[in-house]
Amino acid sequence: MSLIDVPARKKPKPSRGWFHEIISTFVYPLLAVVAVYSLLFQPFRIPSGSMIDTLLVGDFVWVSKFSYGYSKHSVPFSPPLFEGRIWGGEPERGDVIVFKLPRDNSTDYIKRLVGLPGDRVQVRDGILIINGEPVKTEFVGEVEVPIESGRAGTHKVRKYRETLPGGVTHYILQERDGGTSLGIDPDNTPEYVVPAGHYFMMGDNRDNSVDSRWPTASGVGFVPYENLVGRAERIFPSWDASQSAFWEIWNWPAAIRWDRLFQSID
Repeated sequence: MSLIDVPARKKPKPSRGWFHEIISTFVYPLLAVVAVYSLLFQPFRIPSGSMIDTLLVGDFVWVSKFSYGYSKHSVPFSPPLFEGRIWGGEPERGDVIVFKLPRDNSTDYIKRLVGLPGDRVQVRDGILIINGEPVKTEFVGEVEVPIESGRAGTHKVRKYRETLPGGVTHYILQERDGGTSLGIDPDNTPEYVVPAGHYFMMGDNRDNSVDSRWPTASGVGFVPYENLVGRAERIFPSWDASQSAFWEIWNWPAAIRWDRLFQSID
C-alpha cells in the first residue's frame, strides 16, 4: 500500500485586535513625525519682518535640529526630559537660528547670531561693533519694504552688505538714525559682554527687530545655549498672503514666491 503525502496545514495567524490597529494607524506615524521633528528637521513660518530681506513674512524655513545637538527644546512642548544639551555642536557667528525666547522658554524666535560667549557687543550710530572693532558695512542702495505697522503699502529703507568677523556676509536694512524703543536706542546701545554659555542675537532688519539689544525682561537678552532649537537651512515654501488667502486655491500660483523655493539661508 502506498502512502500519500498530505500537506501540512498552516497554523492560522491570530487576528490583530482593534487596539493594535489603532496603534498601527495612528501612534506609529505620530511617533515617526515626532522623531523627525525632534531629531532631524522642523518647519517654521516667519510671522514678522525682523529678518527682512534675508527672510520675508510668509517664508517657511526648515531648521536642522541636529546642528547644535539636542536639548529639551528640541522636542515639541519642551518636556523636562533632561537639562543642558547632548551631542552638542557649537553655533558659528552669522548662523540664522531658531531659539526659545529666554523670558518664557516657549515662544519661537529667529535671529542672526552676532555675538559669541565672551564677546563685547555694541551698536554705535547704527554700526555693529564687536570687541571694539566696527564690522565692515557697504551701502548697496535703497529698497522698498512693507510698512511694519500693519498699514498697507511700502516705504524705502537703506540696504547694506555687512561682513561679520570670520567672513560671513549678509544684508541688513536700516530705516532710521537714532530713536528709542522700550527704553533702548537700538542704534546706540551700551556695550554688552556676552556671558559664558550664551549668545547675542540680532535681526537683519535692524530698526524693526526686538532682539538681544533689549534686556530679557522686555526683549530677548542673552540667549542660553540650551534654548537653541536649530539652524535655519532652506526656504520652502514661501507664501505672499497679500496675494491670496490660503483657502483661495485658485490664487495659489500668484501667492507662491517661486523664486524663493529651496533658497538656502545665509
